[in-house]
Order: sequence, then C-alpha cells, then structure tokens
Amino acid sequence: MLELDRITAGYDRRAPVVREVSLTIAAGEAVGLLGPSGCGKSTLARVAALLHRPDTGTVVIDGEPARGWRHRAPRAQRTAFGVVFQQPRLSADPRMRLADLIAEPLRATGRRTGADAVAGESARRVGLSGELLRRRPHEVSDGQLQRACLARALILRPRWLVCDEMTAMLDASTTAALVGVVEEYRAETGAGLLAVGHDRTLLGRWCDRTVRWDDLTGTP
Repeated sequence: MLELDRITAGYDRRAPVVREVSLTIAAGEAVGLLGPSGCGKSTLARVAALLHRPDTGTVVIDGEPARGWRHRAPRAQRTAFGVVFQQPRLSADPRMRLADLIAEPLRATGRRTGADAVAGESARRVGLSGELLRRRPHEVSDGQLQRACLARALILRPRWLVCDEMTAMLDASTTAALVGVVEEYRAETGAGLLAVGHDRTLLGRWCDRTVRWDDLTGTP
C-alpha cells in the first residue's frame, strides 16, 4: 500500500501548492488523479515517488515510512518507483543514445553487467527497434522518446508506477500503445499505479478508480 498522509508541499514554504492532502493506493491498484493544470497534482505525484520532500506529512511505502528523498532515499525505497513525466525532452539527457538512457537506472545502481541486453529487452517491450536505440533524443519523435522514458521507468521492475501526464503530448495511437505496455507490466508484476492527468475519459478507462483533486483538497 502507498499512503500519503496530510501532505503539504511546494517550492515556497510560504505558499505551498499542496495543503493537507491524503491519498491511499492499495497494492496492485490503479488510481487516477484528475485535476486542471497547475493545481498541485504533479507536486503530490513527485512527493509520492520520493522526488520531492514535503513540508509536512508522511509517505508510507508498503508499510514502511519514507526514510529520505531523491538520492538520499534508501535504494530499496527509491527503486520501488518508476516514474514517467509529461515532457520527455526535459526528462532525457540530450547527449545520451536511447540505449544508454534506458539503461541509466541499471548503471546508477551498480548493475552494469548485462545492462545492454536488459535495456534491449525493455526497449522491445515498449516497441522501440534496435536502430532507434542508437539515436539521441533530438533524432527521434516525442512519442519514440516517451517510449524510451517508459522503458527506463520499467527497467528496475518497480512495485509502483507514477505516470504524470505521461500521454499529454502524444497522439491517440501512441497513447493507447503506452497505456497497453503499462497494463501488461502491471498484470505481470502486480504493480500499483498513480496516473495523473486532466483527461477524465482516459483515466476512467485506464484506472480502477479516479480521484478528483477538488475532492482531496475540499475545494467546492
């Protein structure tokens, strides 16, 4: 279970964008978080994935309170999450080939042996050819780069996925393909999902339940 309890967070303590928000996701459950741009849902998603330290509140991952944030989080907790953001070009080092981008989490956790083979398998899962893996971000489309970012998010086989507007910049066919990959992975592993977005129809079809941001914050 992933538990966010009374989270207050933002980038200026005097004006937090998230105030006293609580959300619980059961193991293996897919929860959609629906809200307009700028409401704070992405900040909450970053807190959930241990990428942003909240001002107050607690995060509990499978019964264990979070014990750090970003690189200071224990490896076991940090690697429990796979995260895909809205804008792949802001999530990818422009100097890296896609193969290296996908394998980056393996090398960052000291798993260099066989990294290329594992990255190749993760790339095939998301529909990327070997030829594309030799290219750099500026040489591929947004959809192809987002496929690589999803492959990177899955490569450590996380127990929790956080997809923050993952498909907002993609066409309908690519959206369907990437959602399909996520659901195949979840069926295989039992991973839980927090999908953040503003497309009510997509979240309704994708997730077990959808939570409105206004309901979390008590906004009328």
